[in-house]
Amino acid sequence: MDQKLAPLFTPWKIGNCEIKNRIVLTSMGGTDLFGWMENNHFDKDGARFIMEVAKNNVGLLLPGCQPVYNPMFGQWLYKNKKMYADLKKWMPEFHKTGAKLFVQLTAGFGRSFTISKMMETLYSNPVLRAVSKPFMNLDKITASASPSPNRWSDKVPSREMTKAEIREFVEAFAKTAKLLQDAGVDGVEIHAVHEGYLLDQFTLKYVNKRTDEYGGSFENRYRFPVEIVQEIKKVCGNDFPVSLRYSVLSKTKGFRQGALPGEDYVEVGRDMEESEKAAKYLQDAGYDALNCDNGTYDAWYWAHPPVYMPENCNLADVEHIKKFVDIPVICAGRLDPATAAESIAEGNLDGAGFARPFLADQAWVTKLINDQAEEIRPCILCHNGCFNMCHYKGVPNDQDLGDSLHLSRCAVNAETMQWNKHFIQKTTSPKTVHIIGGGIGGMEAARVLKMRGHHPVIHEKSGVLGGTFIPASAESYKGKLRELLEWYRLQMQKLDVEIHLNDEVKDVAVFGGAPVIVATGSTPRLLRRVPGYEKMIEGCDFLNGTPVGKTVAVIGGGLTGSEIAYELALQGKKPIIVEMKDDLVSQKGVCLANSSYLREWFALHEVPVYLETTLKEVKDGGIVCTDKDGKSFDVACDSVISCAGYIPAPLTEKGKNIYLVGDCLAIGNLRSVIWRAYEVAMKI
Repeated sequence: MDQKLAPLFTPWKIGNCEIKNRIVLTSMGGTDLFGWMENNHFDKDGARFIMEVAKNNVGLLLPGCQPVYNPMFGQWLYKNKKMYADLKKWMPEFHKTGAKLFVQLTAGFGRSFTISKMMETLYSNPVLRAVSKPFMNLDKITASASPSPNRWSDKVPSREMTKAEIREFVEAFAKTAKLLQDAGVDGVEIHAVHEGYLLDQFTLKYVNKRTDEYGGSFENRYRFPVEIVQEIKKVCGNDFPVSLRYSVLSKTKGFRQGALPGEDYVEVGRDMEESEKAAKYLQDAGYDALNCDNGTYDAWYWAHPPVYMPENCNLADVEHIKKFVDIPVICAGRLDPATAAESIAEGNLDGAGFARPFLADQAWVTKLINDQAEEIRPCILCHNGCFNMCHYKGVPNDQDLGDSLHLSRCAVNAETMQWNKHFIQKTTSPKTVHIIGGGIGGMEAARVLKMRGHHPVIHEKSGVLGGTFIPASAESYKGKLRELLEWYRLQMQKLDVEIHLNDEVKDVAVFGGAPVIVATGSTPRLLRRVPGYEKMIEGCDFLNGTPVGKTVAVIGGGLTGSEIAYELALQGKKPIIVEMKDDLVSQKGVCLANSSYLREWFALHEVPVYLETTLKEVKDGGIVCTDKDGKSFDVACDSVISCAGYIPAPLTEKGKNIYLVGDCLAIGNLRSVIWRAYEVAMKI
């Protein structure tokens, strides 16, 4: 092991609980031990994930957060005694790993509860609202400190919680914590004075406008989380550890307005002066550790950093707040292990929190220990599989129900939390399988086929593996994507997959009926009806190195176009975005944490964005556009980049022994490419 990482593998304590090392699996919805958004039960998939991570040298593990009041069915978590008995039977096996387990308990979501179109319909229709109340009481689920707008929807506002409801929650936390303690759990974590969840909404002045003992003064705003820890300590004793998920800074300018890294802004939530006071106040109330990051749902990219956010984005603020408490402090949020180790060695941090990397590779810590860093399948911070709650103008959470109910899957690892569907099964009839195209889809198919015992053969027409993922990972900020590309190339080498480069296949008949996987990708959609379209540079060509001028018009404000515009700006150029829809990144599957960062970054840096605008003509020195009222106008620019989308380009159609994967089947994202390739490779 690299000795720079050694501080991560030293023991420490939270209260009287000794933990073998400083690495913490922080909580993710979907990795729950008692189910997620369903009837509470001991969840075998959640337990399998937690156990797999524990076996791979992690010191402290926090499963997915458990609402003490289940928003989907109105269940109080402490009432189902059987699942605690099941947990008690499981805990000895868990403890054999040497790891410790804290279960995270949440008061809920308040105004941050993710509203979908279906929920808007249920809430807006009085009859449906009454009928749905037993399984989805939105009036109770979204209740907050004070009446306030929902983060996702204007149609489902939050009412003020009553004092009786607050007390009911306080008692529920203590009852649940006692059951967990009796089941052998090592501690609990309270979720959360963090990320603008319900407890945080009580502490934040821009949300909490109450005039009773739960609003107004500092002490009143923090009363709810204080009463919770005091009640737990009264019931469970002072030796039972209680951690708190805590956002040092809110990084928020107002409702649905975040503050970007480096932005000069007025904080409406918790600023550093209040946080210094709050951290000590919460410690003195009884909390035994602070598990820290930054942000609220209004500034969601701090708690769920996309690839655009700086590495270690929360670390400096967490290190600062440690100076004001005597209890351990954990930092989470795009944390680099070596940087965390250095901070721990210097006494500036106690625990290093990681979440999404464990979805991509449950064994990544073991691989670090064994000097196999190149073998770690990297998280690329895409949120496509784990947390793809998306939102754009006029639309609440536009997410498939299956994704809402099954969080914590992984775009780059088809097996995570899908073991009943995606698993390696050895073949009893080995075959030679020809794969046309050596992009990510082709390499994933080859990897799975080889592990099953088949003989895959990749035919790649270019001289290098990677396909369109090479330009897709080319932007300066996409180092994690380039790591994934190198990981796939390494797997091809280690598995000794037969590869033919500079080998263009034009007819699958040459394979004589052997199984063929077609992974030939897509072709760019060219705006041929636009006069002067030939003057445009296609997006992939730009990413592959075609030079552009100083001022560049990007035609298409979806994710690809917005990321290219962002890269242009980082290069010191002046991008201009032209988009036909009424919002940027107006597409399913792109997490709000990702899309809101881009939208707000363009606004902050005054990047010209023309929405509801159509390209009419490309000329030398500029373009002609038409706005939503049909009015034409000129935009001066030196270059024009086309990001108008892509069209599937299969070499052949599906047929007997012919399978299509990736964008040649249907345009999607990396998740659809990898999962489909995995599934096809399992069929053969």
